[in-house]
Amino acid sequence: MFPEYRDLISRLKGHDIHFTRLFDKHNDLDQRIKNMEAQIQPNSQTEIETLKKEKLLLKDQLYVILKKAQEKGA
Repeated sequence: MFPEYRDLISRLKGHDIHFTRLFDKHNDLDQRIKNMEAQIQPNSQTEIETLKKEKLLLKDQLYVILKKAQEKGA
């Protein structure tokens, strides 16, 4: 996710607790979705779609934080 911001992500994860929590939650949701789609974890299609929407919202929030940090020169 956001390979163009790899260095900035590393810096923010070391200094911004809110960013780190959002980032970790996004990764956790990503893994849950993958497990559900692979039928490792019980699921319904509706639940998968709900989790995907939540993951997308998190990604949008992370992007906003990254853009603001980039503008500030973080």
